[in-house]
Amino acid sequence: MKLLITKGRVVDPSQKLDKICDILINDNKIIAVGTQIKHTGINEAIIINAKGCAVIPGVIDIHTHLREPGHEEEETIASGTNAAVHGGVTSVFCMANTHPVIDNETAVEFILLKARNEGKVNVFPIGAVTKGSLGEELSEIGELKHAGVVAISDDGNPVMSALVMRRALEYAKMFSLPVISHCEDKTLTREGIMNEGYVSTLLGLRGIPKESEEIMVGRDIILAGLTGGHVHIAHVSTKGSVELIRDAKRNGIKVTAETCPHYFILTDECVKSFDSNTKMKPPLRTKEDIAAIISGLKDGTIDIIASDHAPHTEEEKNKEYELAPFGIIGLETLVPLTITYLLKKNLLTLPQIVEKLCTNPGKLFNINRGTLKEGSIADITIIDTNTEKTITKFYSKSRNTPFLNWKLKGIPKYTIVNGKIVLENE
Repeated sequence: MKLLITKGRVVDPSQKLDKICDILINDNKIIAVGTQIKHTGINEAIIINAKGCAVIPGVIDIHTHLREPGHEEEETIASGTNAAVHGGVTSVFCMANTHPVIDNETAVEFILLKARNEGKVNVFPIGAVTKGSLGEELSEIGELKHAGVVAISDDGNPVMSALVMRRALEYAKMFSLPVISHCEDKTLTREGIMNEGYVSTLLGLRGIPKESEEIMVGRDIILAGLTGGHVHIAHVSTKGSVELIRDAKRNGIKVTAETCPHYFILTDECVKSFDSNTKMKPPLRTKEDIAAIISGLKDGTIDIIASDHAPHTEEEKNKEYELAPFGIIGLETLVPLTITYLLKKNLLTLPQIVEKLCTNPGKLFNINRGTLKEGSIADITIIDTNTEKTITKFYSKSRNTPFLNWKLKGIPKYTIVNGKIVLENE
């Protein structure tokens, strides 16, 4: 099957491409990009008129929790990838904190089999750093790599032992795997439920200090320098973390980082509503932290924007703030929030945003995605960056989001995965 995407603004930082042009797809590959494409059989192509839209490489969300196996009441691979489709996301990385944990070859094979049979987008498993994500004994990292993981992480739990993290970085380096670090000193966060500061004092809620994140960011940067391994800092939320990562990059340490839309949009003031959909880990921080994160996105300190999609049922979230679980869904709002609050406020350019959502995830995790070069796999997202829509419907199994009924721009019009149209919004 041939597809011809015409008249769209094609943005691909991997080629320094930003112009109105056409893209021709045959089966699952991009075979031509240009203004006057001539190709045998082009007249039989399905034509997508992308006038007024941005045509970008398929969005890659490197931080999601699909919950299967173990918590299928919250999400499944089928429902999570369906949510991804409606969010314009063509590839997802699924974290290892399932039940059982993805810490062995069999668990990885289960994820890949379910994704092939039921998934609507590409699914890339992340393996656990330690067995059972208990932080004590390393998983068989070589076995995980052979099975198909693209990184290792105990996300949801920090690796508290510096020695275990050192060994993880050393072994992961041998297999060219990044170690994704959930930076939290649990001795400082114990029983904390929101950012420690003025608002937590005002509300009488136990706080989580910024230092609990920054101490571990500093430690893991030092260990990356010691080992030469690649550490990727997940869900950066504080000014101090941004500064530590910026300095480490200047010093040539192999560190990369991500943040999430809620960390450049919402502050701990939102917790005054006592809506449990404002409860996440790391917690919402302050205006000063938001400014630092936006600065880090602008100058390249923060490489990637991801969702940290963390579904929970209504029953789980509909509890007192102290008892509700941490986390919000984000696959369907990742792109619109980024477009609305970074592009439309002139904080980042569209090529910079595409770099954070597409190019860098593909390049840094070596997954052969995130580009529109001729010969590459045809994963493409087409976005209407101007029309505003109220977010009222979600395709995830869960609805735990603070962004319900928000008016956002950047709604995906088409999601194309491996050359096939899986979403068409007219």
